[in-house]
Amino acid sequence: MDETERQIMLKRLVEDVGIIFEDMALPRMAGRMLGWLLICDPPHQSSAELCAAIGGSKGSISSMARLLIQAGLVERMGVPGDRIIYYRIKPGAWFELMRNRIAHLTVMRRLAERGLELMAGLDAQTKNRLEEIHDFYAFFEQEMPLLLERWQRQRNEAGLNRESTQTELQETGSELK
Repeated sequence: MDETERQIMLKRLVEDVGIIFEDMALPRMAGRMLGWLLICDPPHQSSAELCAAIGGSKGSISSMARLLIQAGLVERMGVPGDRIIYYRIKPGAWFELMRNRIAHLTVMRRLAERGLELMAGLDAQTKNRLEEIHDFYAFFEQEMPLLLERWQRQRNEAGLNRESTQTELQETGSELK
């Protein structure tokens, strides 16, 4: 694939992230912004750079930046000697996002438990919907921390492997990309 084709495919990727956001009832522009921040070089971008890259207005970029910051996916940053504010993917954002979702699982499970208590003594058919949601959220409330722990362990091991491989390659005069 030549560079022109690659650039077209990258723009499609950014647009596809926007469409996925839209499918999740979130603003498409927020998805575009996140998509761009996932692939851009340098990894931090100013509002003006984001406007140029994804075709948004300054107001739209500002609003979407606030949304992504509140979601914990993006952070503001400065560059020494530069007065411009830049945005980048927040390091560790995906782990934190999932960890915070565990709290939502607990809230939903507790709500289902409250509903089941209120429905005590009624026929099983009436309680089935609450039992299903209770069991679903209880399962993921129990399993998600274990998955996150496994992911963190795997990530740490991969990081150690990358570091040792990078050290070995540096010793031979090569570089890991």
